[in-house]
Amino acid sequence: MISRRNLLGGLLAGVSASVTLPAWAEAPATSPRPVPRGGTPKAVLGSTDALVAAAKLGGTVTFVVLDAGTGAVLEERASDMPLPPASVAKAVTSLYALERLGAAFRYRTRVVATGAVGADGIVQGDIVLAGSGDPTLQTDQLGDLAAALAARGVKGVTGRFLTWEGALPQVPRISAEQPVQVGYNPAIGGLNLNFNRVHFEWKREAGGNWGVAMDARGERFVPAVRMARVRIVSRETPLFTYAAQGSEEDWTVASEALGKGGSRWLPVRFPGRYVGEVFQTLLRAQGVRLPDPVATDAAPVGQELVAVDSEPLPEILRDMLKFSTNITAEAVGLRASGAADLAASGAAMTAWVRARFGVAATFVDHSGLGSGSRVTAAEMVRILYQAKQQGMGLQPLLRDVGMRDAKGTPIKDHPTRVSAKSGTLNFVSGLAGHIAPPKGRELVFAIFAADVARRDGLAEADRESPPGGEGWTKRARGLQGQLIHRWGEAFI
Repeated sequence: MISRRNLLGGLLAGVSASVTLPAWAEAPATSPRPVPRGGTPKAVLGSTDALVAAAKLGGTVTFVVLDAGTGAVLEERASDMPLPPASVAKAVTSLYALERLGAAFRYRTRVVATGAVGADGIVQGDIVLAGSGDPTLQTDQLGDLAAALAARGVKGVTGRFLTWEGALPQVPRISAEQPVQVGYNPAIGGLNLNFNRVHFEWKREAGGNWGVAMDARGERFVPAVRMARVRIVSRETPLFTYAAQGSEEDWTVASEALGKGGSRWLPVRFPGRYVGEVFQTLLRAQGVRLPDPVATDAAPVGQELVAVDSEPLPEILRDMLKFSTNITAEAVGLRASGAADLAASGAAMTAWVRARFGVAATFVDHSGLGSGSRVTAAEMVRILYQAKQQGMGLQPLLRDVGMRDAKGTPIKDHPTRVSAKSGTLNFVSGLAGHIAPPKGRELVFAIFAADVARRDGLAEADRESPPGGEGWTKRARGLQGQLIHRWGEAFI
């Protein structure tokens, strides 16, 4: 067995709720509008209305901050307004997965032989690459798995090379709202690789021709990919087109958008075929010859030859919360729910969070990529507050986003830790978490801003990089930093 090492940075870019809330001792299933109490910000900090107006976000801005020790609401604005949580939803998914799967859970990717390995190294039967839904499996780990199989003396097979994806339902893409080419909206299945993205690279050559390559690159292995192909077409728009040919994927890209050269990750829609082909290529480099992969619906039965385990669940979640990987959120959520599809899985998490925390939030998925999810700031702080009181283990997994100054700029080496999860969609921005000083009062907060009408009005061609979107997001994040500074000055 090979222990998987974390290469995320290289690639990227049933217990009922019984704790009584001091400030919400008789809270109904739908959270009421909180009433500020327990302290008032210093007058010199100005009003939150002025901060919100200066950000010029339009739409709705909502927030709430409370005392983590008593549950007393310290300041709020429209905190009962449901808005899309974006990737802040991943904090809820983390709690769901920790409770349903347990902190010791690991994914396991196995190579199984249905017959004996002969003296000549030939498996008398089939070889099955069996996934468990690991969203973090990467090419280097698959290369090490191939080397381990070769070290077992395996050289080939009399039967077939099968891939089994049945551990998770097949999800062709997370959200239908996203442009076809964005790498953060891939398929999900029982076999996943490189966050189900393929690397596309292009370069202008002499004579005006283009050199293109598609590969599944890792840090140590760069296997070429055949099942995903790309053609450069002389046009201005659309930027990309996609078509499936059986289990193969055909892309075209507009030549006018390419410049002299570059690269990007494209989403994979047939991850089982992708993983099988890459494993076949890596095995060939080790002297192991297998036929082309064929998908099977039958769970593998036979001898496990080699396997690779993921990191324990808390480490998977820590990286997911840091890098905000959508596929990880969906894979752990699907595994936790055991549901037949993503919509049913989102509904299962919705039912769990309502029963567990007494809120009325709705989740259509586990990553927050689908804009149909809704949560209020009051509900989000209720979830975080109860999770902390019950020791559910989320807070240590959250990323330290840093204390800010009055302009919203991070202050280097500030002793107060702001551990939080951010979330961003087009004209949607959120941040929720904990403000923990070395001494003094710890705070729990949630901030959501959304111009839903502006988001819904975007043409599909503008959704990857909408006009005005970058500036809007920068102003939203600046406002978040200013509010964190305000609360640090006023309440700690």
